[in-house]
Amino acid sequence: MSGKNCRDFFSFLFTKIILLKKPVRSKVQTRRKPFSGRGPKKSPVRESTAWDQAARWYDALVGDHGSDYQKDIIMPGAFKLMNLTKGDQVLDLACGQGVFSRFLSSKGMQVKGLDVSEELIGFARTRSKPSINYHLADARKPDTFKEAHFDVVVCLLALQNMEEIETIFQNVSRWLKPDGRFVMVVTHPCFRIPRQTHWGWDEEKKIEYRRVDRYASDLSIPIITPPVAGSSGHTLTHHRSLQTYFTALAGAGMWVEGLKEWASKKESQPGKRAKAENRARKEIPLFLSLCARPVPAKPDKKS
Repeated sequence: MSGKNCRDFFSFLFTKIILLKKPVRSKVQTRRKPFSGRGPKKSPVRESTAWDQAARWYDALVGDHGSDYQKDIIMPGAFKLMNLTKGDQVLDLACGQGVFSRFLSSKGMQVKGLDVSEELIGFARTRSKPSINYHLADARKPDTFKEAHFDVVVCLLALQNMEEIETIFQNVSRWLKPDGRFVMVVTHPCFRIPRQTHWGWDEEKKIEYRRVDRYASDLSIPIITPPVAGSSGHTLTHHRSLQTYFTALAGAGMWVEGLKEWASKKESQPGKRAKAENRARKEIPLFLSLCARPVPAKPDKKS
């Protein structure tokens, strides 16, 4: 196949990745009128983020229902891990323009969405029913929601764009009910690192393999966003090892009760390498999902 589907997605994903990172600031500040109606909540003085500048491109790319990967793998897989009951309170963390928020709402959940991009929140409100409550805020700020408010907090394909995940995980733990769950999905940190992992072909063995140049070191990698000619904006992709994620979750008082690795469902076009490519695609997962829960409080010794 002339362009392996996994390679195509790898390039796509790390040029569109979503949100809740420290804003990449533009030089021009924009003044906004106070919020009214269902449009974005405007702050009096606001600095544009890179995702505000790329919002129209991203909204057109994802649409109402998400990409094939979101529809076929990520959303149904995450929904299963969340183990929800109709009417549960759910926070879609880094909701973007609301694809998963709408999915959850259609399943009968009470949904709130949180994102740092004013433009994407605007698209989310435009595309969604009024029953979904979207919040324009930074996930690092603890006072955005009340403590013990949500049955589930979910974050899809955004953590690799967040700075200070230790602070964010602490807030997630604070916002969850004692028996709540935090479900996160990222591109697999062992095999999908921008510029540090690549597909290769072994001519002698006739196998497709995944080359990994770096893994253990945490990395911040700038990605041009949107990936179009003349674009000067960029976002940062933060690679973190499994150890980093697990340590941050434990530091926030959460333990991991489930881990799933999801492979691509794409198939190569017929050709000499198609069989090897399909086998490699199934053996080397594209996504990693974790389900974590707050550590139960220790009982009072006196009781």
